[in-house]
Amino acid sequence: MESAEIRRRWLSFFEERGHAVVPSASLIADDPTLLLVPAGMVPFKPYFLGETKPPAPTLTSVQKCVRTPDIEEVGKTTRHGTFFQMCGNFSFGDYFKEGAIKYAWELLTSSVADGGYGLEPEKLWITVYLDDDEAEQIWREKIGVPAERIQRLGKKDNFWSMGVPGPCGPCSEINYDRGPEFGVEGGPAVNDERYVEIWNLVFMQYERGAGDGKEDFPILGDLPSKNIDTGLGLERLAMILQGVQNMYETDTLRVVMDKATELTGVRYGAAQSTDVSLRVVADHIRTSTMLIGDGVTPGNEGRGYVLRRIMRRAIRNMRLMGATGPVVQALVDVVINTMGQQYPELVTDRKRIETVALAEEAAFLKAIKGGTNILDTAVTETKAAGGTVLSGDKAFLLHDTWGFPIDLTLEMAAEQGLSVDEPGFRRLMQEQRDRAKADAKAKKTGHADMSAYREIADGSGATEFTGYATTQGESTIVGLLVNGVSAPAASEGDEVEVVLDRTPFYAEGGGQLADQGRIKLDSGAVIVVRDVQQPVPGVSVHKGSVQVGEVTVGASAYAAIDINRRRAIARAHSATHLTHQALRDALGPTAAQAGSENSPGRFRFDFGSPNAVPGSVLTDVEQKINDVLSRELDVTAEIMSIDEAKKQGAIAEFGEKYGERVRVVTIGDFSKELCGGTHVGNTAQLGLVKLLGESSIGSGVRRVEALVGVDAYNFLAKEHTVVAQLQELVKGRPEELPEKVASMLGKLKDAEKEIEKFRAEKVLQAAAGLAAGAQDIRGVALVVGTVPDGTGADDLRKLVLDVRGRIQGDRPAVVALFTTANDRPLTVIATNEAARERGLKAGDLVRTAAKTLGGGGGGKPDVAQGGGQNPGAIPEAISAVERLVVETV
Repeated sequence: MESAEIRRRWLSFFEERGHAVVPSASLIADDPTLLLVPAGMVPFKPYFLGETKPPAPTLTSVQKCVRTPDIEEVGKTTRHGTFFQMCGNFSFGDYFKEGAIKYAWELLTSSVADGGYGLEPEKLWITVYLDDDEAEQIWREKIGVPAERIQRLGKKDNFWSMGVPGPCGPCSEINYDRGPEFGVEGGPAVNDERYVEIWNLVFMQYERGAGDGKEDFPILGDLPSKNIDTGLGLERLAMILQGVQNMYETDTLRVVMDKATELTGVRYGAAQSTDVSLRVVADHIRTSTMLIGDGVTPGNEGRGYVLRRIMRRAIRNMRLMGATGPVVQALVDVVINTMGQQYPELVTDRKRIETVALAEEAAFLKAIKGGTNILDTAVTETKAAGGTVLSGDKAFLLHDTWGFPIDLTLEMAAEQGLSVDEPGFRRLMQEQRDRAKADAKAKKTGHADMSAYREIADGSGATEFTGYATTQGESTIVGLLVNGVSAPAASEGDEVEVVLDRTPFYAEGGGQLADQGRIKLDSGAVIVVRDVQQPVPGVSVHKGSVQVGEVTVGASAYAAIDINRRRAIARAHSATHLTHQALRDALGPTAAQAGSENSPGRFRFDFGSPNAVPGSVLTDVEQKINDVLSRELDVTAEIMSIDEAKKQGAIAEFGEKYGERVRVVTIGDFSKELCGGTHVGNTAQLGLVKLLGESSIGSGVRRVEALVGVDAYNFLAKEHTVVAQLQELVKGRPEELPEKVASMLGKLKDAEKEIEKFRAEKVLQAAAGLAAGAQDIRGVALVVGTVPDGTGADDLRKLVLDVRGRIQGDRPAVVALFTTANDRPLTVIATNEAARERGLKAGDLVRTAAKTLGGGGGGKPDVAQGGGQNPGAIPEAISAVERLVVETV
């Protein structure tokens, strides 16, 4: 049974039994504490925590998931993988243990002809929690599982919680016996390799307290409503139904390995090392394709870093198996063709996905070349200092700047006889992750405990947003935090977070910055609002300070936003939609939105593109946008179902989470997007849009920055003033300026070449005198000294080589010259063959000199170059070179 059919049967089974089918959420987690969705229940977390009401009492889904904590283990075993699909059915106060157990048994054991999976009942083993007599009795008496195939396990294995105070409960796992060829008998308590867990039924019936680990926490009592959360691993079931040894041999991964085999000539099963590489490629290419499909782009932070890391591990493993050219497109195509049966959007977005993947491959192949040079220098410096361990900061630099996977650094360093300070590297990596996670969390919560926001949400419900229709209005303060802690009141000067029952303030989201303004109380107290966030879905937290008086919970208030700021942001947001559509018209659907920020009077828009956008195209895009403004198109917003929005061709932003009902913003006949932001009423209100330019912000992602309205006018006014000044200077009309400036620059460049030629000739004239003045150090001719400041590196190298060539006969020669260029010391040292035979190598001499100068350097034994930070140390560096020559000969 193919994976696509397993998925279809799951959803059909539960839909026929009254469950609402929930489409898989994006892999981009809607949770500041998570980068990616790691479990099937994550999208349902707000329902279990009581933050949001579920759309129906019973739900079902097949959720895409990515886990990367054990990424280095992927491929080494057949059990580790990064992407997987979790089939789940959920009950919120509806059926409980008996219902969940009966559904699971029916689906697993019903015949294929009857819509089930057709597993043999006698091969299924059950585990229950130690004291969960109710579940054990249901399995034994209601289902008929023999007592000898039901095992009780402890809290570590059969009790589930989210790891924080909140819902928890015992669980019951269904395991499949793969037979004696996979190990000894005795059930899952004895051998989890033979008895594979395929379905976990979690019975959420208790509330847990604070504690560490999986076992050390108290049970506080029963939940008011008992819930069900189950998860079946689609890949594990596919392994069983397809009769293969492990998940890498299932239909959606084996085809990728087969393509890798075709591209490299390496056969799966031929050798352990290549088997590992084939599994890495299969897993990582599939995960990369799914991540790109959900809008993730390669980068050096967060989820972009995860994508970059796994893509580069896959590419590197292909090269280890002998691939020499580009391979990513062929591999990605296989994934799209296979997984597209389950996720049709992969097929629709094929071109965009391929564009991003190919750009990352090209960037990594280039990085391998540049990073190898950096690694070679680091290895040379380490050896010269007598070390045997490459420092963690060097490994981190290679990883962070050049995208080198740590295992690539380990391997290449080992080839040079060095190990790597892995603990130091891991520490730096963890510090980087911690900073990124802390920054993301702080932005949303302001360092407050999330439970404080949840308490307010539980007590007062979601904040009603009135800002689409009004910019001010009456409200009531329903929550107040001072320094991140709930408080009944706040005084003048206090930094506060205020929650209102209804508000005209827009909370930052969808690329739009938050409103600012004031909240006035009947008592005369005033709160200045600087920011608005939604740390808990639906609850708007107004962050600011008490300017006057005392603020109390329950007080009546009047909230008013800064209207001019709102209008300026609305103009920017509408301009962003126009820019998005104009870019898609010019570049195609691959120019999909990858992020944006709409601020007063200006915006930035990130979009997918493997190459820079030509200036002529950008000019056409800008003209098209302003043509739309002159057409005075109405801007309207409408609430509709997500399916209807898709039918109408509305564009959705990658990574955004949408519910069943969405808001669609339409700009005449030009643009239609899913958007919750604020906009102008008519394009004429934008006035003018001026694109400032575009640049790269990552592999396959470009950024356009622009000004809108008055800001755009002011920019053009300043440009006009500059043009007028240039006209006066060059005595020409505006249209003549490019030609006249180009002519002046050409003449200046010619003059610089003449000056450089004269300077080079003057420097080289000194060669004869320097050679004639060589010292004799035990038979070695040593020329060491300084040349005039400002001598460039190329001229210095030419002079050193010229002097070396002037030393006659077979006499050993060392030439070491120093200069200061751009306030930094520079040295070039050369040796001839006779000197090298006596142990004098240019690279060793340069490293000695550069160390004294406060820098580094390297090169070949015959010629090397170095530099530093301290020009005043040149005399000391000269002495150091002289000493090393004496010591060596």
